[in-house]
Amino acid sequence: MPVTTIAWIDHKVRLIDQTKLPTDLVYLDIDEVETLGEAIKKLRVRGAPALGVAGAFGVLLGLQKFHDEEKAKFFLELQRVVTYLRGTRPTAVNLAWALERMQRIAEAHREQPLAQIKNALFAEANKIFVEDQQTCRAIGRHGAALIPDPATIITHCNTGALATADFGTALGVAFTAHAQGKKLHIIVDETRPLLQGARLNMWELLQENIPCTLICDNMAAFVMQRRKIDCCLVGADRIARNGDTANKIGTYSLAVNAQKHGVPFYVVAPVSTIDFNIASGQEIPIEERAAEEITEGFGRRTAPFNVEVYNPAFDVTPNDLITAIITEAGAIRPPYAQNLSKLQPQPREPRHTGV
Repeated sequence: MPVTTIAWIDHKVRLIDQTKLPTDLVYLDIDEVETLGEAIKKLRVRGAPALGVAGAFGVLLGLQKFHDEEKAKFFLELQRVVTYLRGTRPTAVNLAWALERMQRIAEAHREQPLAQIKNALFAEANKIFVEDQQTCRAIGRHGAALIPDPATIITHCNTGALATADFGTALGVAFTAHAQGKKLHIIVDETRPLLQGARLNMWELLQENIPCTLICDNMAAFVMQRRKIDCCLVGADRIARNGDTANKIGTYSLAVNAQKHGVPFYVVAPVSTIDFNIASGQEIPIEERAAEEITEGFGRRTAPFNVEVYNPAFDVTPNDLITAIITEAGAIRPPYAQNLSKLQPQPREPRHTGV
């Protein structure tokens, strides 16, 4: 890919400010955890896998300036940083998953000197980063095997390099198929209200010279009715153990339309996005965002003042609308409760929580 979305460079988190795309490619060098938290909240960095990497790097930011040698204070500060970062985006499970990994590695080295604990945290954050790169490649290979040649594909929200540490999940499947020589045409939902499809997916697809067409979200059903659509590729921010999937608002509508028109609907995500602690999508917390994203998006007022606004950032697609869930372990098909359970990590020993 022509860009690196997020990286750890010279004790700072370097990331693309995605709010500036598609007109300006701007990199931010962040050295404070609160600044990173603001970047996450404001969607300067977004996408479930990228948020996992950001969370891991955020722990490093929060602790690298901690110089007190009292270990109890160190672990209190670690908990403060983790709690702060976890609260920035409640729906994307990869953020919490990465933060839990960082806490767990610190606990495993609790009896070591603080310098060694910090080194272990740095190694774990880098491992999370590299694993995401490897996961994207594996997902791309498994997903590309399901893409016919030629193929017309509908996407929703951004799931490419800008959402991960490599070249993406759902859009990464298209990139892989394209690299294999398959002839693709991507139909891109604009993804209201923040236009991640229009601003980000279209930008990435043009970088890769893949033919693509932008549509409004509410055009998808008509496009499926009038044109041969071979499949839908979408990402996920959290998947329940029964396969119910939370993703960017509008995904559920796309899935309903796909079923009506006989179009395969693929959810593409790493295994880390599966939350084995929840039974169904009813338990997934749905983030609600500011009314201004709808009433005056991108700085222009488009609704009267003082109107009531409901702005959920995500919706939940029931598992019966999903053809397969494509992971680095392969394409998982129904029954999801049974087949996803095979991917569940083995239980670990309870984590020590004393300080």
